[in-house]
Amino acid sequence: MKQGGAHVWYFPDGYLPEKVENTRLEPHEALMVLNTGSEPARIELDFYFEDREPVKGVALTVGSERSVCFRLDHPEQIGGLVIPPLTQYGMRLRSDVPVVAQFARLDATQPNLAYYVNIGYAEE
Repeated sequence: MKQGGAHVWYFPDGYLPEKVENTRLEPHEALMVLNTGSEPARIELDFYFEDREPVKGVALTVGSERSVCFRLDHPEQIGGLVIPPLTQYGMRLRSDVPVVAQFARLDATQPNLAYYVNIGYAEE
């Protein structure tokens, strides 16, 4: 059976919401990766910014037959990279095995919170 997914994913619209006090939900962005295969996925993330050099090769692993949510506001989950709030960025995911990836943002900085989901653009 062929494993679903792709080796390369692109997410052009990153913009980490600012943290705010007194909200029930914590504003954040997340990258969800699903690996349905029988081997672990070795992943590298590349971050591209409007006004500074890219950060490339952030290494992550998703175990075989696992789904992992990486919080982009938690540096310890993305190789120590600190993404400043309210900074426009794009992201490329490269994996040695096919995976399915999805990007999401929860903006709770105003009363009518917004949840944004993007499946991204994939290349084999």
